[in-house]
Amino acid sequence: MIRPGPKNLITDVAGLLVGNAADETVKTGVTVLTAADPFTASVHVMGGAPGTRETDLLAPDRTVERVDALVLSGGSAFGLDAAQGVSDGLRAIGRGFAVHGMTVPIVPAAIIFDLANGGDKGWTTSPYPALGRNAFDAASETFALGTAGAGTGATVADLKGGLGSVSAMWNGYTVGALVVVNAVGQVTVGDGPQFHASGCEFGDEFGGLGQGIADPTRLAPTKVTQSDREATVIAIVATDARLSKAQAARLAVMAHDGIARAVRPSHAPMDGDVVFGVSTGARDLSSPTDLMWLGHLGALCLSRAIARGVYHAIDAPDDVKPTWRGRFG
Repeated sequence: MIRPGPKNLITDVAGLLVGNAADETVKTGVTVLTAADPFTASVHVMGGAPGTRETDLLAPDRTVERVDALVLSGGSAFGLDAAQGVSDGLRAIGRGFAVHGMTVPIVPAAIIFDLANGGDKGWTTSPYPALGRNAFDAASETFALGTAGAGTGATVADLKGGLGSVSAMWNGYTVGALVVVNAVGQVTVGDGPQFHASGCEFGDEFGGLGQGIADPTRLAPTKVTQSDREATVIAIVATDARLSKAQAARLAVMAHDGIARAVRPSHAPMDGDVVFGVSTGARDLSSPTDLMWLGHLGALCLSRAIARGVYHAIDAPDDVKPTWRGRFG
């Protein structure tokens, strides 16, 4: 039987920590996933316009097996600077890849485009290194969802986006998802409040409203406008199962199905859709087929996390789009 973990957060995967930091004036922020020990990670990119750092290193044939943290950030290309702040925090505690007497923190990152969300972007010094360091320093087992961290300035086609997370437990394994929902597509059905991901929902974790009925004659997502072209869903799907980099990559590939189920359209030319696959390695795979089911759980978790991120968004001054709660709550 599948059930959510006790916190219903990615940190139900034992050992993982998440920290958020935000600048409410700029309407942006950073979310960091880290752990006490390095963890195996890989990545799969399906969006046509990704913004990333060090993702080439995560390919199965690359040398470094483990990373020290993963960064999800607002700010478009500026937000990649957040990884520097996280690297500084890791270096201060002696964490990193050992080479020639030095420790070099391994911190891959992905960003969303949130530069047109009503915030003040007139900074003279990039806020992202400090936001990255603050998010790293704040890392814990509990953290806020919705308008928090890298989801602070996120939007979707017709609503405010946000930061989402869930978990699932099955057959002794734990799987969790963490996502910044900044999609070009819609996450709700037509003009109603129901989420496309409703078939994956446990209880009322994003309202418990059931499935909406879409008009089959209106297949086009009419809420998408020309101004919504630069958009992204960036996510981390993690498990405590012991996976190789190649298996973590397959976990990320399968988890992308969760975006397609929850966001319509998805993986578009100007999307930057990126999913990191993470393994803490606490438990050996008990069957060759278990990776298949873990990938399935990853997709289910990612769909739920997307809906949950939008569901928990809250209103803020100068927002350019309404929240789900403001429109339907």
